[in-house]
Amino acid sequence: MACSCSHEPIAPKPNSKFRTALWIALIINLVMFIVELIGGSYAHSSALWADSLDFFGDAVNYGVSLMVLGASLYWRATVALLKGFTMALFGLIVIGKTVYAYMQGIPPEAITMGAIGILALIANVISAVILYAFREGDSNMQSVWLCSRNDAIGNVAVIFAAIGVFGTGSLIPDLCVAVIMATLGLTAGYQVIQKARKERSQNRQLEQVY
Repeated sequence: MACSCSHEPIAPKPNSKFRTALWIALIINLVMFIVELIGGSYAHSSALWADSLDFFGDAVNYGVSLMVLGASLYWRATVALLKGFTMALFGLIVIGKTVYAYMQGIPPEAITMGAIGILALIANVISAVILYAFREGDSNMQSVWLCSRNDAIGNVAVIFAAIGVFGTGSLIPDLCVAVIMATLGLTAGYQVIQKARKERSQNRQLEQVY
C-alpha cells in the first residue's frame, strides 16, 4: 500500500486574530503613508519623509505577511528574510535623504511636522497594541511587531524634533531624528534577518531528519 503521508513539517493553521490584526495595521499604515508623504514634502521634513517611507514599507510587509499565513516554516522564514533586508534598505535610504537635506540646508516647518508626528504616533500606538500579543511568534510575526514598535518610537522622536526645530529654527533636530530612525530600521532588519536564517536552517535540518 502506497504511503500518502508527507514528511514535511505541517504548516500551522492561520491565526484569525493575527490576520485581523494585520489587516488593521495594513490600512493604518497605508493611510499614514499618504498623510506623511504629503506633509513631509510640504514641511520640508526629512524625518516625516523618512517616516512616510517606513509606513509604506510596513504596509507592504503586512500585506506580504497576510499572503504567507498558513505556509510552511521555510516560506514564512524566507518572506521574513526578504522583509528584514527591506527594513535595512529603508534605513540606508533614510541616511541618504538625511545627507541630501543637510546639503540643502532648508529647515522644516515645525508646526506641520509636530501635528503630523502626533497623528502618526496615535496611529502607530494603535498598531503596536494590536500586534503586541504576537511579538514572541516566528520571524514573520516578530517582524511585523518590530515594524510597529519602531514606528511608534520614531514618531515620539519626530515630535521632539519638531519642538527642537521650533525652538532653534535649525534643521539639525530633524536630521538627528532621521538618523535615529535609520538606525532603528537597520538594527530591526538585522534582528529579523538573523532569526529568519535560523528558522530556515532549522527547517532544512527537519527535512533531512524526515
